[in-house]
This record gives sequence, structure tokens and C-alpha cells, in this order.
Amino acid sequence: MFLENNKNKGWIEVICGSMFSGKTEELIRRMKRAQFANLKVEIFKPSIDVRYSEEEVVSHDANAIQSTPVESAQNILLMASDVDVVGIDEAQFFDAGIVDVCRELANSGIRVIVAGLDMDYMGKPFGPMPALMATAEYVTKVHAICVRCGDLAHHSHRLTAEDKQVLLGAHDTYQPICRHCFKELIKKD
Repeated sequence: MFLENNKNKGWIEVICGSMFSGKTEELIRRMKRAQFANLKVEIFKPSIDVRYSEEEVVSHDANAIQSTPVESAQNILLMASDVDVVGIDEAQFFDAGIVDVCRELANSGIRVIVAGLDMDYMGKPFGPMPALMATAEYVTKVHAICVRCGDLAHHSHRLTAEDKQVLLGAHDTYQPICRHCFKELIKKD
């Protein structure tokens, strides 16, 4: 299924952080650099993420790259043959199987770049992201700026009363805040 001569070239990179921290922007930047280097790339995203586009990975700044929406992580293995680099956006929305999928791709000689929220709106580890960070060779944590005080933000504060863990949204639903402001908001609840 994968190129045998690439056995020693595969690895996993994780880009994590809060909403509006530039995770998708960084994923797109890395994927476009790989394309520029004439590497074969394929980008995947969970099919539930249709906020900006059904067929593209799109950052909050409207930077975009063509992608393939998939129902489950296992579908990535079926579609990632004959590529050098696989990009995966919004990895927190996949089930725990995404970790084994990324390992299998990397073990097959593919560079795997994964972006996702490391914490949910309550400040708890989000889905498979902790396991992905643990198994990755490289982890980049990016930060937004707190909309309340201007410090580095790493929490995604939800602006609605909805309490389910997965709630797709953007500026109308979430805002980035720092640890101190998050702690103050939690006290009020």
C-alpha cells in the first residue's frame, strides 16, 4: 500500500492549541510547503466540520487548501496510498482510532501533520489529542491572544449555554482567553 523505500522517513507532527491560535493556518502552511517541494500530499478533515467549506480545510483567516472529508479515521488509510505527506485537521473530532491510523501512516514512511484542539471548552483534554501528542515526534503548541486582558490565551471559552462537548462554531460561539481569565469565569459559574 505504501512506498517501501520510505520506511525510515515517516513521523508525526501535532499542532495544538485553543480556538483562534492559528493551528489550521500552520497546518495549511506546512502542507503548501510540502506541495512546493513537489511532494505528494493529501489533507483530510472530519466530515462533520462544514463551518467554512465542505471540501476545503479553511482557517478563521480564510486561508484554504483542498481536503477530503472523511467519516472515520480508518477511511484515511484507504485514501492515503502513494503520498509523502498526510495532513489531518480538527483531529479532536475523530475517535481514538486516529492515533493508530497516524502511527500506521508514519510507520509506512509518511510524514503526518495533525492539527487539533488540545482542550475542550471546560479546559479538559479533548478526545484523542493527548494520545496523539504523546506518540508524536514533534508537538507545536500555538497560542491565541486573550480577548479580555491581552495575555497569551490557551483556553477556548464558549459564549453559549450549550453544554455538549462538540459544538462547531467560530467567533460567535468561542473566544480565546488566558488561564487567569478562564479561572475567573469558572468561579462565576
